[in-house]
Amino acid sequence: MSSKRGVSSSTKSAAAASIVDDKKDNKLKGMSGDCSEDVLIEESCWKVQSVEFQSIKDDPAKIEAMTVQELRATLRKFGVPTKGRKGDLVFALKHFMGKKKDGENSQELEERISINSLKNISLQKNTKRTSDESCIVSINTVSEVSGFKKSKRRMKQSPGEDEIVNVDTEIATTKRKLSNTKIATTKRKLSNTKIATTKRKLSIKTDDLITLPQAEPWTVLAHKKPQKGWIPYNPRIIRPAPLTDGNSVKLMSWNVNGLRALLKLEGFSALELAQRENFDVLCLQETKLQDKDVDSVKQCLIDGYENSFWTCSNAKLGYSGTAIISRIKPLSVCYGLGIPDHDSEGRVVTAEFDSFYLVNTYVPNSGDGLKRLSYRTTQWDPSLSNYMKELEKSKPVILTGDLNCAHQEIDIYNPAGNKRSAGFTEEERQSFGSNFLSKGFVDTFRKQHPNAVGYTYWGYRHGGRKTNRGWRLDYFLVSESIADDVHDSYIVPDVNGSDHCPIGLVLKV
Repeated sequence: MSSKRGVSSSTKSAAAASIVDDKKDNKLKGMSGDCSEDVLIEESCWKVQSVEFQSIKDDPAKIEAMTVQELRATLRKFGVPTKGRKGDLVFALKHFMGKKKDGENSQELEERISINSLKNISLQKNTKRTSDESCIVSINTVSEVSGFKKSKRRMKQSPGEDEIVNVDTEIATTKRKLSNTKIATTKRKLSNTKIATTKRKLSIKTDDLITLPQAEPWTVLAHKKPQKGWIPYNPRIIRPAPLTDGNSVKLMSWNVNGLRALLKLEGFSALELAQRENFDVLCLQETKLQDKDVDSVKQCLIDGYENSFWTCSNAKLGYSGTAIISRIKPLSVCYGLGIPDHDSEGRVVTAEFDSFYLVNTYVPNSGDGLKRLSYRTTQWDPSLSNYMKELEKSKPVILTGDLNCAHQEIDIYNPAGNKRSAGFTEEERQSFGSNFLSKGFVDTFRKQHPNAVGYTYWGYRHGGRKTNRGWRLDYFLVSESIADDVHDSYIVPDVNGSDHCPIGLVLKV
């Protein structure tokens, strides 16, 4: 194989030695020691690769015997792509060797190997180069290219060996700097492109997270510790088809968190709710009305619901309060539990209908610091349970309202973080089970949807409604004797205006 630009191997050794001396004197046309070292490395790499090329060329059978790793390493040395399986690599190397036989002269081969070696050196030495340094390299490269052109012209006029070595050195240095500049620029462009693409993707994902849950957040399973088989409660697809024949009654319940404020809200219309749901009876909790407000509020009621029954808090004005609004006239109405200690806050209204008693209640909250926890679990719950069991002696009972208890972990978004929060303490949950469920009353929603995650309350403080991080505090409990007559027990999560949403029950009668 002929040597570079007609210079013999001995001449190259002498040139290399001259470069080392110039490095010591730091006089190699203004170049630094690093550049001289790169040239020496380049010369050494070229010699090794030239011998290897000649060895494979003399014995092509070696190609078939090479492993995949050896084939890729050899192809990299010659600047040939290394993608594919072994058959592809063997073909690529044979094609490359054949190309050399067919006309690529030794000078072209050397330049290919030299450039590939320089790229490897440049990648190792410039991985920590900053974008500012890349700009400096770009400026210096322009001047080096200019100097290279002048040296090349001088070589043509006086082709002495010293000048040939100098020209070769400048060629290698210029190639190295051009390679460095190209690599740095490419890295910078790739980095900027990747950052921009990532930002765009993040922006799209963020927008989706912001807009989609705001539309129908309840359609997404929201729970800190979801169990296998749990699904989100989506009323549009999970509710049974409406009854088309037979007699039925539709009951609804809603903690309105202040009825006067709700009636003043723009966009809310009790008429629209009634037209959409066509309920027969609506139970309200936390009306926060005083006795003097009831008559004026009655005038705002929708046509067709002429029967309404209200109870207000006397112990604390503008607090608690419950009501039953019905287009079916009840047989009788009763207020409270018949126990003075429990009846001063207007928490219970009972209406008797032909086939059942409807008890509308707003169960006391255990409060901040769980101040009323003992009262709630040892006095109120047992009293309410005994009252219901007494009514049940004559007719089945339906209990509805804000019962202020998320009974199971499926009924609250963050069970672990609320172990000592009012409404999810172990005491309240046990009381719920022992005073109601164990006494023969059935949680109709959970019976119908044992694996559905559906909430009825979302606190204002943390904006939980937008992300469906809520609690199921509102219930329809029914006597076991009519549990199988329940056609639908449902949640209406898209109705706003309160920190609770309405719930409904369709009962076949």
